[in-house]
Amino acid sequence: MIDNNLVVLNRQPTLHKMSMMAHRVKILPWSTFCLNLSVTTPYDANFDGDEMNLHLPQSIKAKVELSELMMVPRLIITPQSNRPVMGIVQDTLTAVQKMTKRDVFIEKTAILKPEPLWTGKQLFSLILPQEVNCIRTHSQHPDDEDNGPYTWISPGDTKVLIENGRLLSGILCKKTLGTSVGSLAHIVFMECGHHIAGQLYYHIQLVVNNWLMLEGHSFGIADTITDQQTYETIQATIKKAKNEVNKVIQRTHRDSLELSPGNSLRQTFENVVNGLLNSARDKTGLLAKRSLSDFNQFKAMVVSGAKGSSINISQVIGCVGQQNVEGKRIPFGFKHRTLPHFIKDDYGPEAKGFIENSYLQGLTPVEFYFHAMAGREGLIDTVVKIVETGYIQERLIKAMESVMIKYDGTVRNQFEQLIQFTYGEDDLADENVEFQSIISLKPSNQLFERLCKFDLSSEEKYLRKFLTDDVIRDLDTNESLQLLDDEWKQLNEDRFNLRQIFPTGDTSKIVLPCLQNLTKHLMIVKGDDRLSKEAQYNATMLMNILLLCASLSSRQVLEIHRLTNEAFNWLCGEIEIRFQQA
Repeated sequence: MIDNNLVVLNRQPTLHKMSMMAHRVKILPWSTFCLNLSVTTPYDANFDGDEMNLHLPQSIKAKVELSELMMVPRLIITPQSNRPVMGIVQDTLTAVQKMTKRDVFIEKTAILKPEPLWTGKQLFSLILPQEVNCIRTHSQHPDDEDNGPYTWISPGDTKVLIENGRLLSGILCKKTLGTSVGSLAHIVFMECGHHIAGQLYYHIQLVVNNWLMLEGHSFGIADTITDQQTYETIQATIKKAKNEVNKVIQRTHRDSLELSPGNSLRQTFENVVNGLLNSARDKTGLLAKRSLSDFNQFKAMVVSGAKGSSINISQVIGCVGQQNVEGKRIPFGFKHRTLPHFIKDDYGPEAKGFIENSYLQGLTPVEFYFHAMAGREGLIDTVVKIVETGYIQERLIKAMESVMIKYDGTVRNQFEQLIQFTYGEDDLADENVEFQSIISLKPSNQLFERLCKFDLSSEEKYLRKFLTDDVIRDLDTNESLQLLDDEWKQLNEDRFNLRQIFPTGDTSKIVLPCLQNLTKHLMIVKGDDRLSKEAQYNATMLMNILLLCASLSSRQVLEIHRLTNEAFNWLCGEIEIRFQQA
């Protein structure tokens, strides 16, 4: 084996296609192999002693298959859920969140004097392909900002806007650089192809990691210590919750606790107590998180999505909270008590597994014992689930291993039994499928009409906002009015058909012909016989409704999106190309 050889790398268990991928090798000394961090996600690999198998292809044919079918950039999108299966992780994700803040400036000392400053956003923009446009939000984005009058002004810089390959605003985090649908990697893969998407991962890691070496990121015990006032508030919150639980115990003894529907007195008591104690844990966690500054390294990792969660912050700084076994508070293991350290029939928080200390303060021996009980159950559950799912997977693979797409487009098994007329009923490659919303499905009739009906009876002053005088005159003909009327009928018919499939809700001159022409070109099943026509209709029905219905109705095209003839024709061509690629 030499540098740049193609090899297949596999980590068992091989649960999906991305558990075996082709890589180009770089020969290193010693016995340890290195792997790009972003690629570990589909393998479910980590660096604690995992073993992997490497297969070297022995023929030209095998090498070609690897380069065309199994290279990592080609497998960025998983067909299982139409989203990226690998994203930016760990150090790079923490650093990119820090780098794209408003107050980050980078000196350009080696090139110009005096020193002009680059922002972190400008530096990140150098990595992005020019064709990319993306709108996302940061993980800390408040929802009420979207409803205000200034939707594009974000005080916390939490609205991510990338336009023509330039990061104009927003702090990047896991929501933009992770494995979710519509993430940056997903958009680049769809718009620019697998090769550019693969390069994007490498370039982000190269630039951001080099910046991180200058900036630094260190997490220590100091990052888990908050101010005295917060500690006092946390203690007061826990004390209040314990007092509330004691009051509930007294009410239960007096038989004055109101029963919840369908539950016995004991079940009602346990539900109320659990609710009070969990609420205390959540409140202390919220207090702890709010007390940490934006420069706190613990908070930086959680907010960026690189490692940890809000629960980790609350347990380290606030309180560990209630420990459960089999979904209930710690049961009595000895006679009428959980441990010999408590009196009999003690249903208080401490005796039934509530840990009021944080990890920073340290657990008492009793709390440690309860914590070990809950942890043991978690380990056992994990092992049992792995065994069960592994066996289910094995049987499923065995049952379906002969299913394949034949040359006539049908899906059949080894006995030539027909399973599907076309793969997935629409014959589209799942990697190329995008999520779109059909805006005609949910709104009321009145709102639907306001969104989609193009009304030429409106005042000319209103029409001039988005149409020229020549176009208005051309539209004011019987032919144009008939076309718009036909379009509105088609919209209502499609809306009715769509609601028959998914029951919900209450009881331009060139747009429609272009769309009708486009739908004729979206051919899945060829043939003029009745079965072929029916299969073609079923395969393309949702796509046709999406096109002919609200998304590209005359009003949406002319007034909302304000597309010119040239832009609309380009859009139709792009839709057809993407459909044929899929």
